[in-house]
Amino acid sequence: MRLHRPSGTLADGNDPVSLTPEDAGWSYTGLRVVLVPAGSTRILHTGDSEAFVVPLAGSGTVHVDGLTFELRGRDSVFTRVTDFAYIPRDAEVRLSSAHGLEAALPLARCERRLTPKYGPAEDVPVEVRGAGQATRQVTNFGVPGVWDHADKLNACELITPDGNWSSYPPHKHDEASDCEVVNEEIYYFRIAGRDGITPSRAGFGLHRTYTADGALDENVAVRDGDVFLIPRGYHGPCVASPGYPMYYLNVLAGPAPKRSMAFCDDPAHTWIRERWRDEPADPRCPVTDHRGRRP
Repeated sequence: MRLHRPSGTLADGNDPVSLTPEDAGWSYTGLRVVLVPAGSTRILHTGDSEAFVVPLAGSGTVHVDGLTFELRGRDSVFTRVTDFAYIPRDAEVRLSSAHGLEAALPLARCERRLTPKYGPAEDVPVEVRGAGQATRQVTNFGVPGVWDHADKLNACELITPDGNWSSYPPHKHDEASDCEVVNEEIYYFRIAGRDGITPSRAGFGLHRTYTADGALDENVAVRDGDVFLIPRGYHGPCVASPGYPMYYLNVLAGPAPKRSMAFCDDPAHTWIRERWRDEPADPRCPVTDHRGRRP
């Protein structure tokens, strides 16, 4: 399985990303990133997967099952926490936009067909996780306990200020145990340019995935628009290079009968959590909320 998929390698026509479970080489998790030009409409079909519609840039309207959801969106993933919509399996979705929309559609193959639902930005909790140079923002829009209107799909967003580490300590979720469940996971990266807001291929970050037995040992530079697949093993850190803030969308799904994002730390590094109790968080976090960028 090829884990790192650089920007452009998953493109489908003008859409930047089209990744099915078959493309990934697993069973549940997928991702689409679609473009809706200004003044136009796109028609999509979810098939056997449920989805979120998450604006990355711009705003738009979602029409599904006779319902209409207006998504205010944002200028970029570094400017605001966005509203979103949940779309069930076996649905025809029309996305329209007056001024243009780039949207991510996290996907999870599922059995139950639920109803469509709107998620307002003001109800999305923003968490500051870690401390010191491992401080980051976690935007928990589609996680269990916050958003329970899904069958298999879990999703959240992270913003890592430039120079900081996230997805740390390294952790895994590849077996059913006392502390973890099995989940396939996608990382979709956006890297800001010099202004800290506008995504750009000029900057880069680093990502690590490995297994205890050394069968996987991936250390890669990731750039704006890249995708990384986590079939198993410990993953982390994700490191934002100085000068280039990092965003990533996490998409998780798996065979467990109940949605969960439970994981186990790499025992070699879990001690760092104790140190964070006495270490202040980076004051740059939170970076955003539903009102916009934080002062």
